[in-house]
Amino acid sequence: MKNRITVLGSTGSIGVNTLDVIARHQDKFSIFALTGATQVDLMLRQCETFKPDFAVMVNADAARLLEEKLSNEKIPTRVLSGSEALIQVASDERVDTVMAAIVGAAGLSSCMAAARAGKRLLLANKEALVVGAELFMDAVKTGNAKLLPIDSEHSAIFQALPENQQSWRHVVNKIILTASGGPFRQKPWQELKNVTPQEACAHPNWVMGKKISVDSATMMNKALEVIEAKFLFGMTPSQIEVIIHPQSIVHSMVEFVDGSIVAQLGTPDMRMPISYGLAWPNRITSGAAHIDFQHSSQMSFESMESHEHQLRFPGLKLAWDALSASNGMTAVLNAANEVAVELFLKERIRFDQIHAVNLAVLSLPAPSSPRNLDDLLNIDAETRVRAFENAKKLANFN
Repeated sequence: MKNRITVLGSTGSIGVNTLDVIARHQDKFSIFALTGATQVDLMLRQCETFKPDFAVMVNADAARLLEEKLSNEKIPTRVLSGSEALIQVASDERVDTVMAAIVGAAGLSSCMAAARAGKRLLLANKEALVVGAELFMDAVKTGNAKLLPIDSEHSAIFQALPENQQSWRHVVNKIILTASGGPFRQKPWQELKNVTPQEACAHPNWVMGKKISVDSATMMNKALEVIEAKFLFGMTPSQIEVIIHPQSIVHSMVEFVDGSIVAQLGTPDMRMPISYGLAWPNRITSGAAHIDFQHSSQMSFESMESHEHQLRFPGLKLAWDALSASNGMTAVLNAANEVAVELFLKERIRFDQIHAVNLAVLSLPAPSSPRNLDDLLNIDAETRVRAFENAKKLANFN
């Protein structure tokens, strides 16, 4: 039997790479549903290739246009629209595996639904776990879902850790997340306020969407990964370290209590962790290039403790601040950052003001501890209003 898959966010970078891997192994996988927001033409091409049972467009106008085009092409895929449809195709009993690749908190509800339904959940949407935190992990446990990380760093850690999860805390000293340093690793921190969205999105190693590219440039992407790692692997915040590795070959490492370190290496290609998640506990070809050690450049590492890096990437520390605060503060940090990044991409605030907005919102009184999904969504919504108001005051726009 083929593994039936729903790809949440199939028109984004992770979704496109997921379908590339699946296309190489159509004897093993079939597509149950694809979802997107507004990219109708790309979704049409994906439906032509993979013939899913369902295609979901969150935008209603996009859904109507896709339905018309599918009808003209005589493709029998059924079109749904809206956020409730995402939950439907993520939790359908006919689905075996869900690739969660919707960017931001918008993917939380469908991720939680897949977890509660006991799916193999391939988590590329780190924000869902950052926002959901303990409630998200409770849903995984209650539904007996299998949660597999797709972020290259967390996939690397998962591959380096012992198979017996119960022994992790007894044998692991710390986990080490690597960061490329993004496009501004060597740029004087005083000049960062003048950078443009185009410059911030020009990542030296990875091809990614705009939001995650900006997060990489500010190092907020790594801050969110610190939070994700805490909940995924059950480590204390003090057991998580970040170092800069400009070549993006060592994807992350685990240091054990005896002093030995296990690292996972590979070329900077997301098809590698995607293929591992799809085939786990086995491995399949991914399409990614292999490392050529005879001709590869020297690998180097830089401490995040340097004064220059701390001034250049002040947002990284907010991960530990949020984790040491009350429940719900990781959701606050994520929502504030999503608003700030969107405003920067629209050129309404400066690059350095992303951190200023995040810091201001994180300094406000903490919300009540969330008890359920509705509480999380309310925290997210309220924080977005606070972040926008703080950004208006900071940048003086209407």
